[in-house]
This record gives sequence, C-alpha cells and structure tokens, in this order.
Amino acid sequence: CHALRRHFPHRPEMHVVHETVYQTLYVQGRGQLRRELAGALRSGRARRRPHRQANCRQPRFTDPMVMISERPAEAAERAVPGHWEGDLIIGKDSGSAIGTLVERSTRYVMLLHLPTDHTAASVRDALTQTAQKLPQHLKRSLTWDQGAEMAAHRSFTLATDIPVYFCDPASPWQRGSNENTNGLLRQYFPKGTDLSVHTREHLDAVATQLNRRPRKTLGWETPAERLHKLLTA
Repeated sequence: CHALRRHFPHRPEMHVVHETVYQTLYVQGRGQLRRELAGALRSGRARRRPHRQANCRQPRFTDPMVMISERPAEAAERAVPGHWEGDLIIGKDSGSAIGTLVERSTRYVMLLHLPTDHTAASVRDALTQTAQKLPQHLKRSLTWDQGAEMAAHRSFTLATDIPVYFCDPASPWQRGSNENTNGLLRQYFPKGTDLSVHTREHLDAVATQLNRRPRKTLGWETPAERLHKLLTA
C-alpha cells in the first residue's frame, strides 16, 4: 500500500489502505479464486484471524476476582504460615482430578479427592471440607490461577473466611510452590491416568509421604517438621 503511494503520488485512485486489500481477499473472494488470492498473502491463511480487543474481554467469573497484587505482603515473604497455593492435577480425558494445596512457608501438602469431576461446585465443596480441618491461624489466604473450577470462589470464602487471590494470566511462577509440588505428585499420579481409582485414604497417604520428605529449600527439614516448629514457636 505504501509502495503504491510512492510510485503513483499523483493518482489518488491508486491509493489504498491495507484494510481494503483484506476486505477484497476475504470478503469478496469466493471459492478457488479466494484460495488463490489468500495463498498469495505472506501468512497464506484461507481465513482471516480476528483481532482481540482487551477492553472487550468478558469477565472470567460472575463474582469479581481479587488479584494477587492485593495479597498481603506476609504471604509473599513466607514468614507467616497459613497462606496456601492451590491447583488441580487433571486425569484421563479431563474427567477425574486431584486438588493440591501447598502451604507457602512450610510446603505442607493437602490433597483434595475429586474422583468424578472438577466443576466449580465440586472443587468448592472439597476445598471447604478440607479447610474446615485447619485451625483458624492456618486459614489466612488461598492463591489460585484463573481456572473455571474456581468460579464459586466467593461462596468458598463466605463458608471458610479464607480470601482467595488470583494469579495473573499465564503466570504459573506466581504459584511456584504448588507447581513444584505438582511435579512431585506426578511420580504417584502419572499424566494420562484415571485418577478416580485412588481413594481418599490413598491421597492422604501420599500427602503424608511428601510432608515427611526432607526439602532442600527448608534446610533439609520436612514440611511436617517446619509446620510443627512454626506452630509451637
């Protein structure tokens, strides 16, 4: 388009913008002619890819999210126990799942039993049931990604008094402890397997094994030892 203006500066009928070219190729072109014309483009696409506009993005959940930037500083510093990271391990055919909870300062692990589905209601109920086992001073916050399974985050907070903070899109490092733990859990629950075959008791046994495993990041203490030390300090 710019070349036409340069070569024909005094012939405005030869001046076109790039949108005119695309409209001619993608809207007016038909059949074999359209394929041949589109093939001449640098991208070679037979169909035009629509542009996304950030201001037209639909809200992720009905209840507004509170982003990780609003999370208390003590959670980032890992000095106070009770701030958790959460995620899902998905099983074969995206049916069954296991929820993973990791306490940030101690790396203590708790697992959620989700043998049939991982809908927002199922995840909320499993989270609520697990959180009710915790003492009040270990219920400070939960950080999760923006997965659809957390659509019921508001009702979880109302039931447990635990605020939920959401990571930025495509930022798994904001839940680094959880990502690392999920890697360890894949030794027990390989990708592509049916997670519904594992009982709640088996999940508890696996969590116990991880909580008794010495961690370099904890100075070779175990998560269970570090949690006990913080709770009795």
